[in-house]
Amino acid sequence: QVQLVESGGGLVQAGESLKLSCRGSGRNVVAVGWYRQAPGKQRELVATFTRSGNSNVADSVKDRFILSRENNKNTVHLHMNRVKPEDTARYYCFGLGARDDRNFWGLGTQVTVSS
Repeated sequence: QVQLVESGGGLVQAGESLKLSCRGSGRNVVAVGWYRQAPGKQRELVATFTRSGNSNVADSVKDRFILSRENNKNTVHLHMNRVKPEDTARYYCFGLGARDDRNFWGLGTQVTVSS
């Protein structure tokens, strides 16, 4: 069974830091990054690695968030620094099929930033 398991969400104050982690399990998924969805808004890209190893990072976070990975553990981390209230959202781990073009999603973890 393919799974993406997220951890690390919670309530933080503006200006603080938070780390999200996502581990891919199963033989057919590679954990590659994060999207987020705020209430009443569409899901949007935060940061992901591409199949070629490059990274895509949203302009709104590129000077504050860092995406890292541990390939041997099929795990990606989102290091969220200097968070803002507008970063409040449910953060979803995103994965790619290891052998095909399927996309996979985790169940999400809530991040709430208080001002």
